[in-house]
Amino acid sequence: MHQQILETPTQAPSGSTASTRRYDLDWLRVIAFTLLILYHTGMFFVSWDWHIKNNVLAEWMELPMLWLNRWRMPLLFLISGMSIQFLLRKRSSGAFALDRLKRLGIPLLFGMLVVVPPQIYFERLTQGETYNYLEFWATVFQFQPYPEGNFSWHHLWYLPYILVYSLIGIPLWGWLRSAGGQKLTAYLAEKAQNPLWLFFPVVLWHWAANFVIDFPTTHNLIWDWENHFHSFSLFILGFVLGTQDGFRKTMTHWRVGALVMAIGLGLILTFGFWLPEVKWTASLEALYEFLNTSYSWSMLVAIFGFANHYLNRPSVVLSYANRAVYPFYILHQSVIISLAYPMTNWLWSPELKFLSLAVGTFGLCWVLYEFLIKRWKVTRLVFGVNG
Repeated sequence: MHQQILETPTQAPSGSTASTRRYDLDWLRVIAFTLLILYHTGMFFVSWDWHIKNNVLAEWMELPMLWLNRWRMPLLFLISGMSIQFLLRKRSSGAFALDRLKRLGIPLLFGMLVVVPPQIYFERLTQGETYNYLEFWATVFQFQPYPEGNFSWHHLWYLPYILVYSLIGIPLWGWLRSAGGQKLTAYLAEKAQNPLWLFFPVVLWHWAANFVIDFPTTHNLIWDWENHFHSFSLFILGFVLGTQDGFRKTMTHWRVGALVMAIGLGLILTFGFWLPEVKWTASLEALYEFLNTSYSWSMLVAIFGFANHYLNRPSVVLSYANRAVYPFYILHQSVIISLAYPMTNWLWSPELKFLSLAVGTFGLCWVLYEFLIKRWKVTRLVFGVNG
């Protein structure tokens, strides 16, 4: 079976030993990155800050993106954490560290030098620069960080984060896999059968952090403390959830209730906070953050539960998509911006442009993957494709 950036865990029918491939997590990874591509396509049309913008905005797109934005990256960090224990079952800690450097570090470096620069180039053109691409690309090797310079990881920020989390967590992963760690995770899995234990500890942990750590999201690995708290916590939680089959069974059991809760909370957020003009107070902000965090976690429980119930089976489509998803992720935002830049002032409606961009992005990523990336060893290496 092919490994990907988030190698799919295997799980035994009960307990904590692995024997059966978790196809539901394969599907979730593919779905999550597909939604990420559509989300970044939408960023061209909404009022939120992004690299380039269409001549006509479609602010109606912001509402479905708000519903998505609350759980799309937490989902990926959870799956990333789940994968770590299964990688460690196949190799020593040292071999695991080298594997992470190869599978994450090499694509990141290649991406920063080759894949990401076109995004910055087209942004600079919208800012009035007139140089050609080769003249621009030479400035990348000055290694001056964006936005003052042209050296950045942009959408690839997820790679250094999970690389660092994987490496600094090695002592923790070792302990969680020990007899003491297994006893703890088995206890937590038993407690999580109660929906209050499944729900409130996670929600309260992340809700409280919003007030203890007041730091803007920067995607700067050194200065991104609140984002690190949430992301690393989810990464660890993913590892813990993957240690015991009881967690999977509990999420599957409560999937309908979690989905109903998520939809209800999403509607409250929509009509109580996102659509109206809200006059913020400290107490109202605390309520909002609690509802927001509760919505995110209940949606994640529902997603994992429904995925395990309906998607935990192999398919030819999944086998192909599971191998292609990492290159698609690396390429997609540069493809979006490269296709969007000449479309900026076209008289097409935003909806037609969105459809064209989405189809064009998936199509061009597929062409590059099928006829370039997977055909040579060096391209497979720099895009993280095994084999």
